[in-house]
Amino acid sequence: MNNHYNKQNKQFARNLRNDSTPAEIRLWSDLLRAKGFYGFAFLRQRPIGNCIADFFCKELKLILELDGRSHQHNEQAERDILRDQELQDLGYRIICFEDDEVLYDLDNVIRTLEAFLKEFESKNRENHPPNPLQRGKHHAHLSNGNNFNNLLILFLSLFFLCGCSSKNQSNKTVFNFNMDDALTSLDPAFARNQNAIWCDNQLYNGLVQINDSLKTKPAIAKNWQISADGLRYTFHLRNDVFFQDAAQFKNEKGRKAVAADFVYSFSRLIDPKIGSSGSWIFSDKVAVKTAFAAPDDSTFIINLKKPFPPMLSLLTAQYCSVVPHEVVDFYGKDFRSHPVGTGPFKFRYWKEGEVLILLKNENYWEQENGQKLPYLDAVRASFITNKQTAFMEFVKHNLDFFNDVDGSYRDDILTKSGQITKKYKGKFQFKTRPYLNTEYLGMLVDSNLAEVKNSPLRNKKIRQAINYAIDREKMVKYLRNNIGTPGHAGFVPVGMPGFEQQLVKGYHFDPEKSRRLLAEAGFNANHPVPEILLNTTTTYRDLIEFVQGQLQAVGIKTRVEVSQGASLREMIAKNSINFFRGNWIADYPDAENYLSVFYSHNKVPFGPNYTAFYNADFDKLFEASYQAKTDSARFKLYRQMDQLMMEESPVVILYYYKLVNLYQNNISGISTNGQNLLVLKRIRKG
Repeated sequence: MNNHYNKQNKQFARNLRNDSTPAEIRLWSDLLRAKGFYGFAFLRQRPIGNCIADFFCKELKLILELDGRSHQHNEQAERDILRDQELQDLGYRIICFEDDEVLYDLDNVIRTLEAFLKEFESKNRENHPPNPLQRGKHHAHLSNGNNFNNLLILFLSLFFLCGCSSKNQSNKTVFNFNMDDALTSLDPAFARNQNAIWCDNQLYNGLVQINDSLKTKPAIAKNWQISADGLRYTFHLRNDVFFQDAAQFKNEKGRKAVAADFVYSFSRLIDPKIGSSGSWIFSDKVAVKTAFAAPDDSTFIINLKKPFPPMLSLLTAQYCSVVPHEVVDFYGKDFRSHPVGTGPFKFRYWKEGEVLILLKNENYWEQENGQKLPYLDAVRASFITNKQTAFMEFVKHNLDFFNDVDGSYRDDILTKSGQITKKYKGKFQFKTRPYLNTEYLGMLVDSNLAEVKNSPLRNKKIRQAINYAIDREKMVKYLRNNIGTPGHAGFVPVGMPGFEQQLVKGYHFDPEKSRRLLAEAGFNANHPVPEILLNTTTTYRDLIEFVQGQLQAVGIKTRVEVSQGASLREMIAKNSINFFRGNWIADYPDAENYLSVFYSHNKVPFGPNYTAFYNADFDKLFEASYQAKTDSARFKLYRQMDQLMMEESPVVILYYYKLVNLYQNNISGISTNGQNLLVLKRIRKG
């Protein structure tokens, strides 16, 4: 292999060498000079392609790059991504260090390079008989080889200093977006929150996928059959889907994804040793020993213990993505930061809490109108936790996409009628649509619980009175700038496929009826309803204080207690609070996911029945829905359940959420859906 030496950049490289940074000088003089690193020869400021590598080893096909502070800027970072891809395409491995790492933590740099050498030795054992850790002179700074089993490669680079020409990059596109919460894993077995779901949706595929209308469509499974008894699902797989390239595959080239990979991936979800947050997907639905089968490479079978009609919808969850056993077994728990899938983008770099980089998967299998997807060359995600700061980055065109408009600056962007203000009109694209998210107030209703025995909320008339006391239209208009639909129907939200939510009758604002119900329950001005504690978080304090005022107006006194989100969730999960603000976001687009919240077998701690609701008729309808032979029959049972639950009123439906997504005007191919999946494979920029 030649080293792609570019003579045209020779003088530029010499100038850079003469103007070396303190970090470059230290790395060269203390570690790399004169074959000081295990006898391997490194060159400084080597012209390669259109780039100038800081340090280059031809024998290892390795480039080392040092990042100065200028590489933290968005524009420079975009160029770095594309240059990194160019060097990778030329066949080089790149490891990136920050200047401070070299200057103040050289031992860590050494351990990282030693880990690379160990991996290099393992992959090239037949072609490199000598152990690279035993060749040449052993540098005085190097750490003891006995620690190698505990070492992982810390970073795969992308921000690197190479003083490159920008030619051949002008037609490259990088999509920039922000995630304001922590990303904890890129392993789909732990896709428990929006950030993980967004990222996994770019890296992986499953058997099926949903379209913008939330209908289930083929993905890796090109078609399927369901047995007459609803217990056996047989999927026939495409033969042109390949995993992204990885060192653990033969010749480091991604192999074809086959049925056995789904057996492995789905078995991981229910393996207690893995501890997947997605174990609920299959744990109560399949018989473990016969759950999954792969009679051949293109046929995959799921065997259920009992019918579960929403199964296809459930399989669209990112938990159900396919992963390769070679890579997962190699990295173990660290697969979280070394993901390999079949998706439209491949993993490149992740510095937790700061930046995530994905690159175009050149071997992706999906096409659109005969053209290969994806259209973007790279995706860059930042982690700015303050949403107002992130919005300002969007305004400055440093982000291409912005999700959800927060209360602190909502009035600056949106009018009370939910339209873009004059200040921003025409400056970016404004997309809104129903989101499968029901915002509600929950009330404990099981009188057997200690918390409920003396609570006025155990009385159905009080719960109904609360429902009639709240002006949801006013709340949505003035507190949410009309971004939402007033909760006048049931628990199943607007936008649920096939459900016909409008046929379920909920509660409208009727303060007089509220007062009558209180009187029927035995309460009046001389005998008021005992004060009720209402729990919420800081984010929703304005909304809950509005509710507090509305209830006060009909004679129901409440005291608002504000808790941290994690603390409130814990109290709700333990049935330790009577009255709380909650929300339910769809795990999969089927009404069963919402109605299961009120099934008595799902009471805490066995499930998400946080109101401890029990109704025998509801349970019978819920169980009957699993035996329904058609979707229309099932949806009819769903509506009956939702209506029955609303009559009993264990919840107050406040509103149904709407998505607000902002895009720069040069973005096209936008896909929006009711599950707020970030779909980037069809996005074009420019």
